Amino acid sequence: MTWTAPPITRTMPPAEGDERSLLNAFLEFHRETLLWKCSELTGEQLALQPVPSSAMSLLGLVRHLTDVERYWFRDVVAGEQVTPLYWEQPDRDSDFDDLHAEGAERDFVAFLEELEQCRTIQLSTELDSIVVDQANGDRNSFRWVMVHMIEEYARHNGHADLFREAIDGAVGE
Repeated sequence: MTWTAPPITRTMPPAEGDERSLLNAFLEFHRETLLWKCSELTGEQLALQPVPSSAMSLLGLVRHLTDVERYWFRDVVAGEQVTPLYWEQPDRDSDFDDLHAEGAERDFVAFLEELEQCRTIQLSTELDSIVVDQANGDRNSFRWVMVHMIEEYARHNGHADLFREAIDGAVGE
């Protein structure tokens, strides 16, 4: 039996609310949007690289954002010393390489498990907290991390729009 990404229902962010609620809602909306763009596609479809000039794929985006979540929330914010699941030095784009359709379900499970751990950190960290990236010494507020994560997903969800349309013609915001 061929594995297919499960259907996803997205929750639209509210039009009003306090800063924390809006940041949480928009990040969650973008997480759901990535999953929505992947929903009901097979591992083979997810692994396709539909833009000839790019090695990117929907499955690569899932893998990339797994490590982005892991890095920012667990490593930088929580101070855990976790190793990336897909990034290999010196090539941090290795999350788009060496992926296989047969591993799609495993990669989705890893993403969903990472999201659960990151949500716990996200919801327990004050926006004004200062976090330090141990890799380079950069200091940022947790508010900055939240905005950066929304930006990261928004950029890659634009890629996901193009990939999904190229794969099966599905469009939608």
